[in-house]
Amino acid sequence: MIMIGAPTRAPYFLIDTEADMANIPTAERIRPLSFDDMVGQSHLFGENGTLRLLCRQQYLPNMIFYGPPGTGKTTAAGIIAAGSGMVLRRLNATTASLSDIKEVTSETSSLLGGEGILLYLDEIQYFNKKQQQSLLEYIEDGRITLIASTTENPYLYVYSAILSRSAVFEFKPVEAEEMLPALRRALLLLNESTGRSKTAEEALLLRIAGSAAGDVRRAINLLENTYYASGKELTEEALKSFTPSVVGNFDRGGTVHYDLLSSLQKSIRGSDPDAAVFYLAKILAGGDLIGACRRLQVIACEDIGLAYPAAAQIVLACVTMANNLGLPEARIPLAEAAVLLATAPKSNSSYAALDAAAADVEAGLGQTIPPYMRPSNRYDGYRYPHDFENHYVEQQYLPDDLKDKQYYFYGENKTEQAARAYWEKIKKK
Repeated sequence: MIMIGAPTRAPYFLIDTEADMANIPTAERIRPLSFDDMVGQSHLFGENGTLRLLCRQQYLPNMIFYGPPGTGKTTAAGIIAAGSGMVLRRLNATTASLSDIKEVTSETSSLLGGEGILLYLDEIQYFNKKQQQSLLEYIEDGRITLIASTTENPYLYVYSAILSRSAVFEFKPVEAEEMLPALRRALLLLNESTGRSKTAEEALLLRIAGSAAGDVRRAINLLENTYYASGKELTEEALKSFTPSVVGNFDRGGTVHYDLLSSLQKSIRGSDPDAAVFYLAKILAGGDLIGACRRLQVIACEDIGLAYPAAAQIVLACVTMANNLGLPEARIPLAEAAVLLATAPKSNSSYAALDAAAADVEAGLGQTIPPYMRPSNRYDGYRYPHDFENHYVEQQYLPDDLKDKQYYFYGENKTEQAARAYWEKIKKK
C-alpha cells in the first residue's frame, strides 16, 4: 500500500551510516515524513496535487523528477518509498557504475525482491546511454519501479526509451513565503538540540528564505549558520556574514537581483535609454557582469528581433568585448549595447511565432510530418525550391493537422514589411 505519509520515521534516506544524530545537518533532520509537511510544489503535493492523487489510488508508475536543487525531489522519493512496501535501493549516478546496476537488478530474482524493488536513481543525467538501457528490461516488466531525479532537462539528458516508460514531474523553485514553515521547524529543532530558546523575527526568516533562490536546503543551512552566529535573537548582521552583497541590497540569490534584470529589459522594451543605463549601472555595481551580458543578448532577439536584425550581432560583439575586458571597463561596451537596444525599433514577431508553435507542440499536435520531408523516405515527392523560378515553389511543409496554421505575422517595422512585400510578390507568381 502506498501511504500518503508514514507515522514513524524510516531510516534516513540520504545517510548510509549510523552517524550520531548531532552530526546530521538540520536540513536532513527535519526532512518531511509526509506530503503534508513538504513546502512548495502544491501542484504535486497539495490536496489535489498529482503525486498525492497517484498515491491515494495506490498507483506507482516509473517517475522522473526534475528541477533545481533543494526543491523536494529526494524528499518526495523518500516518502513514496517509505509507504510503498517495496524494497528500496538507492544509487547516485555521479558515482554508480554498471556493476552497481547489475547488483540491484540481480535482487529481482531473489526472495528479497519478491514484492518488487523501488530504485531511486539520483542525478540520472550522469548515466550514459548504456547504463540507462540496462534498466529497460526490468522497468518494462515491473520488477523494478524507477524514481529518477535530475537537475537538467530530462528530454535532453534521459534516454528516450526510459522517458516513454515514465511519468515526468517538474519541481519548481520554492517561493520565500512557502519556505517559512520549514524554517520555523528548523529553528524549533535547533532550540531543542541545544537547550536554548533563541528567537527570530518573521521578517528575518523571510529574508533568509529570499536569499536561498528557491532552494529549501540552502535556506535551512543559512538559518543554521545564522543561529550559531547570533545571541538570544537571530540578527540581520549575522545573516549578512553568510550572504555578502557588494552594494546596497543587491542580492544575487534573492528577488532584488531578478528585479533589476527585469527592470533593465522592461526599460529597453519601453524604449527608455535613461532607465536602461540606470538599471545597467545598478546591476554592474552589484558585480553581475554575467547576468547583464546574458540579459542584453536575450533582449536583442526577444524585443528588437527582426525590426533590426543587426542588433543581435552588435550586442554579441559588445558582450564579447565586455567579457574580455572585465569590470570596470566592461561597462563601456555594455552601455553602448543598452542604449542601442533602447533606441532601436522593436519587434517580437519571431519570438511570438515560436511561442505559438511551442503551444501546439506541447498540445501534442503535428506528430506526423509529410513523408517527402523525411530522409528515411529518400525525400520521395519533395520539390527542391532552388530548381524553380525565384527559388520558390508552393509546397506543404507542416504536418497535415497543422497545414493551414500561421504562427508568424510580419511586424509593422520597415525591415519586416520589406520582406513581406518581397514574398507576396514572389508567391503570387
